[in-house]
Amino acid sequence: MSCSSSSGSEEEDEGFDAYRKGGYHAVRIGDQFSGGRYIAQRKLGWGQFSTVWLAYDTRTSNYVALKIQKSAQQFAQAALHEIELLQAAADGDPQNTKCVVRLIDDFKHAGPNGQHLCMVLEFLGDSLLRLIRYNRYKGMELTKVREICKCILTGLDYLHRELGMIHSDLKPENILLCSSIDPAKDPIRSGLTPILEKPEGNQNGAASLNFIEKKLKQRARRAVAKISGRRVSIVGLSETPTKTKRNLDGIDMRCKVVDFGNACWDDNKFAEEIQTRQYRAPEVILQSGYSFSVDMWSFACTAFELATGDMLFAPKDGNGYGEDEDHLALMMELLGKMPRKIAIGGARSKDYFDRHGDLKRIRRLKIWPLDRLLTDKYKLPEAEAREFADFLCPILDFAPEKRPTAQQCLQHPWLNLRTQNNEEHIEGQMGNLQIRG
Repeated sequence: MSCSSSSGSEEEDEGFDAYRKGGYHAVRIGDQFSGGRYIAQRKLGWGQFSTVWLAYDTRTSNYVALKIQKSAQQFAQAALHEIELLQAAADGDPQNTKCVVRLIDDFKHAGPNGQHLCMVLEFLGDSLLRLIRYNRYKGMELTKVREICKCILTGLDYLHRELGMIHSDLKPENILLCSSIDPAKDPIRSGLTPILEKPEGNQNGAASLNFIEKKLKQRARRAVAKISGRRVSIVGLSETPTKTKRNLDGIDMRCKVVDFGNACWDDNKFAEEIQTRQYRAPEVILQSGYSFSVDMWSFACTAFELATGDMLFAPKDGNGYGEDEDHLALMMELLGKMPRKIAIGGARSKDYFDRHGDLKRIRRLKIWPLDRLLTDKYKLPEAEAREFADFLCPILDFAPEKRPTAQQCLQHPWLNLRTQNNEEHIEGQMGNLQIRG
């Protein structure tokens, strides 16, 4: 979570044992950074490599997101790589209109656990994952999905075409709204008075008990998740339960792509296994090489999730097969059989496919095309389902070179349906966003 207004992690806390030499830096409210320029206000979130804090910039009188990396050498190197990519993105977007999070500053901070690289980023709102949860996994109106998609594609087009950069971990959690869902959590809209001095007393009195309770709940959730029976095909997914739909009309849907910790240059890739599982492209699973089109696959998965509230692919391991093979099976149940040349063309193809291009351990597939899935399970009107499927299916082509680019997607008829009034809202007002730093 690189710069979100969300308070804390979605699932669990980072744990006390990671606050040691080479690990996280312990921050207290009112702590000063960079010679007193930035003052910590409250914790926003955490990741494997860092914690993120709402901070007040005393030089500009703006709120910012302060990302503090773990101090061990490998984490410092990762931070330097992320700073390089973010700086390139900022340098190429002086007007701040490209829907990519903005790096404001970076510096080193010495603490008891070592020297930590710190990044100062513009403060943004909640993640799309939090928006999906706020909407009770109901799925959003397609007009709002279009608005969000246009922002994401604007960001991807900038990264791919202008910078030559692959994000490689696009997902709802790594796309942030430009403002908070709840105005009370936005320090500017709520009129929050900045904390300029350390408050009296211990700020972490109940932390130990809260951490233990969170860990117990997390273990219980994991135990329940492991209880599984036979493989569930894409046809066998349970019906979406009836849920009360929230009114999202007051929420600003403008958003930005964030978290460049796993991003890379297209001509300088450093990892074979990229992307979060559910948003992973088939060429990554098969290890047949990848480029910008992996981000497009993840984008299509994200767009589906916004419209339905469900992940497009949620693979699980089963009796005699693993997550990867189930993932490939789910893809083919939705999109049809993978062309043999692609199926057997990767370094890991032999782990999953026989020489005919059939899966080795999952033989019976139940086909459920995307347009039918949208009408049968999610009750979209046939015309809307067909138009949405026409937009998504080319992006989900098994052949990476056949997928449309972000630039081409921005010209697609579905994305431009009834959006004439939104173009100025998305493109023009992006430049009017306050650059907080």
